[in-house]
Amino acid sequence: MSIDYSLFLFIFRNKAIADYLSSNGYMDALEAFKKEADMPGEVERKYGGLLEKKWTSVIRLQKKVMELESKLSEAEKEFIEGAPTRGKRSPTEWIPRPPEKYCLSGHRAPVTKVIFHPVFSVMVSSSEDATLKVWDFESGEYEKSLKGHTDSVQDIAFDQTGKLLVSCSADMTIKLWDFQNYECIKTMHGHDHNVSSVTFMPGGDFVVSSSRDKTIKMWEVATGYCVKTFTGHREWVRMVRVSPDGSLIASCSNDQTVRVWATASKECKVELRDHDHVVECIAWAPDNASSAINEAAGADNKKGAYAGPFLASGSRDKTIKVWDVGTGMCLFTLVGHDNWVRGVVFHPGGKFIVSASDDKSLRVWDTRNKRCMKALEAHQHFCTSLDFHKTHPYVISGSVDQTVKVWECR
Repeated sequence: MSIDYSLFLFIFRNKAIADYLSSNGYMDALEAFKKEADMPGEVERKYGGLLEKKWTSVIRLQKKVMELESKLSEAEKEFIEGAPTRGKRSPTEWIPRPPEKYCLSGHRAPVTKVIFHPVFSVMVSSSEDATLKVWDFESGEYEKSLKGHTDSVQDIAFDQTGKLLVSCSADMTIKLWDFQNYECIKTMHGHDHNVSSVTFMPGGDFVVSSSRDKTIKMWEVATGYCVKTFTGHREWVRMVRVSPDGSLIASCSNDQTVRVWATASKECKVELRDHDHVVECIAWAPDNASSAINEAAGADNKKGAYAGPFLASGSRDKTIKVWDVGTGMCLFTLVGHDNWVRGVVFHPGGKFIVSASDDKSLRVWDTRNKRCMKALEAHQHFCTSLDFHKTHPYVISGSVDQTVKVWECR
């Protein structure tokens, strides 16, 4: 049987070669080859283009093999030096590593947001099922559900003490929760459409929200009153985030822009335009990210350094852009995701950016070299959100697959 098969292959290959010579007009070579290979008669049409097809499939397989080999060597390297007990990295180098430590299920609809508590070893997730859930990220235990919203919860945030939690929803309300006894203490009404994002001002006395009604509002925590409205975006405002010192507010929108506002005057300081699709998410860079960002932007640190503040934005155009808010310039763009970028955070050490995407992956970007240094196949469906703990080696992610995952960093 093996002799017959190898004979068949030999004839098959010879006829494919003959067809290649014929179709490329190498007639003298063809006649010589036919004579040498003892092939009488015309070359059959069914062998047309076969050699090229086989050749391209060999190249494709070779590429696949090389990809798998590089993944294997990376996994081996991680196994040898990556375990937490043997880790030679300092906390500034920690990045999330597969597999996940916990995969937590309990939500009955897509998870929209995940955040760490600033003090305790708990995290909170929000979902389109209208609930918030509290989990212990060290043990993987479910702790509590907070119910009160009547539609999808879109965003959640803690004040810096962790005593207050704020949530916003497609039910057009913002709720303030006492996180010590898990009670809703205030409901704020004022937006005319889906409230997409919410965050605390650094002092904790005010909350800032953004909405599909194209506005950004500031609310006084003590009274629940709306004290300011920022207008200028032409479409749904997707996310709002306050700068670390509280002087600036950044927002991103379906109008494909990022805007930066002066908190005190409500004036739009700068409009950042370079994305060519909806801008889904933004994150202010910590001070310790400045040198890596300047290096990536090619600035000569002695004379031409960008002063910042710096901001990262993620878009449906599949890219992440880093901006110098002071000059309004896009300094560089990170390209690698295959679908919408839905979440972006800076590594607490300042050297990396981590992103979540509808391509179901989390990616770790080496800011200085503007390259993706790690991609984690994180979820079964779109990744909607992520958070990086400021002091513990953990990253969390949420997904349309209704799960929350805890990733250990090392």
